[in-house]
Amino acid sequence: MGLLDSLKAKLAPAKDKVSDLAQQHGDKIDHGLDKAARLVDEKTKGKYHNKIESGTDKAKHALDRISHKDDGAQGGGPSPTPPPTA
Repeated sequence: MGLLDSLKAKLAPAKDKVSDLAQQHGDKIDHGLDKAARLVDEKTKGKYHNKIESGTDKAKHALDRISHKDDGAQGGGPSPTPPPTA
């Protein structure tokens, strides 16, 4: 067993705990992210609105992945989109 495998084994309980907490408090975390984004957007007078919105969306997506709300898709990347139909 290599060093990385040993580290993963030791961190598995922490990962499960974080996942449980994200499931339990996901709504509060989402609310906090939205509140922080609004505050930063106000302080910057909307100058970075698109970047703030993008970062908030990415943080929420990461929260969903951590709490396993992504329908079990754990590939680490976005779900593939189906090709458009003509």
